[in-house]
Amino acid sequence: MKSSIQSQATSFGADDTVRYQNRRDAGKALARHLSAYQDAPDAIVLALPRGGVPVAYEVAERLHLPLDLFMVRKLGVPLFEELAMGAIASGGVRILNEEVINRLRITPQIIDAATEEQQDELRRREFRYRGDRPPLDLDGKRVILIDDGLATGSSMRAAIQALRLLNPEEITVAVPVGCLEICEQLQKEVGEVICAKTPEPFQAVGQWYADFGQTNDAEVTELFNRSAHHRRVREIAKAKGEPIESLTSAVV
Repeated sequence: MKSSIQSQATSFGADDTVRYQNRRDAGKALARHLSAYQDAPDAIVLALPRGGVPVAYEVAERLHLPLDLFMVRKLGVPLFEELAMGAIASGGVRILNEEVINRLRITPQIIDAATEEQQDELRRREFRYRGDRPPLDLDGKRVILIDDGLATGSSMRAAIQALRLLNPEEITVAVPVGCLEICEQLQKEVGEVICAKTPEPFQAVGQWYADFGQTNDAEVTELFNRSAHHRRVREIAKAKGEPIESLTSAVV
């Protein structure tokens, strides 16, 4: 597996005390560390909603790559919701933490009830964000999985485990800022990890953003639709043999 943690931390350590303006500013910075993927026909940018979407949008725009959403919902243990007994994700994927389930003697009925509850929320969000637009086929693709940062890494780990079941060729985790320890741990689980900033001490993701306001559903939907439109424009430009820049100069 390739490692980008040490090289990123060493090369860009001088910037670790500088905060991003907002998530889109962070995405622009992150895109510079992913330039090897620009115009790659087999690469797809996947965002973890909601905070990962503005970051991933900027990466997809600058690298001329398709953007899709990958939603993960944790299955919390009843009365101890922060403790995950599993997760569900886009594409009908469910993963279970057998260790937690066996230790707490959680019944299949409880698991199924939690699954149904979270599936309802996942379906609501997917319809809100994508309407009837089908998800992109990830089979055999190089996937860049993006969030706005890595603190505990629990959401990202669940996403990685679920994503593997959809048979991508390669998974790259990319975040603008993260806890160095967590970034290093994730190296064992995917092909590449890119944490653009790994400041120490690390306390919270929001600490490294001047504006870390909540990303709402409307912003997710708007950016996702805009990215899909720009992708169609790029496809038209390619079919006509025209420079992509001639049709995307108005992109914001």
